[in-house]
Amino acid sequence: MNTQALGLFPLHAVLVPGALLELRVFEPRYLDLVRECGREGNGFGVCMIIEGEEAGAAATPAAFGTEARIEDFGTDDRGLLTLRVRGHRRFHVQRTRVRDNGLVVGEVEWRDPDPDEELRPEHAMLGTLLQRILEQIGDARVDAGPAQLDDAAWVGWRLCELVPLSNLQRQSLLQEDDPHARLQSLLEWISD
Repeated sequence: MNTQALGLFPLHAVLVPGALLELRVFEPRYLDLVRECGREGNGFGVCMIIEGEEAGAAATPAAFGTEARIEDFGTDDRGLLTLRVRGHRRFHVQRTRVRDNGLVVGEVEWRDPDPDEELRPEHAMLGTLLQRILEQIGDARVDAGPAQLDDAAWVGWRLCELVPLSNLQRQSLLQEDDPHARLQSLLEWISD
């Protein structure tokens, strides 16, 4: 098993591939992490918090997360660092350790990229729903590049990002490797 060390940023949120996330960074451990990412040109991991809080003592992260890549940064009106990150690759945390500064570092195994598969007829309604949502919100928030309304994985991730779901629902979709199974779960939840 080939693993890689990845600094983790546990949150009470779930980041999925292609999704945009705005962060305010003020704790020294996360400022150090952002500096490392800038120096090394890589991302960091975002995992949903299973136990604990976003600030203070190291939180317990979920076993699956998404690599976040920094797209933009700045400061807010209080002088705090702000980041705009986008989700990239999914990973499975094999084990964690906590650095002296409180940063959780995961030994992660990268999940395989989603296959390029077309939307199946039974999920066509989800493509139509996503198209309507995108028409209403515009596409500034959505994954850079043209809409891929016939791509099963892309439709699933965008719906996961844009429709109201609980963090536990988003987390279960993040852990699912099959894009058609993700779409089926979304269809069932939206139908309820």
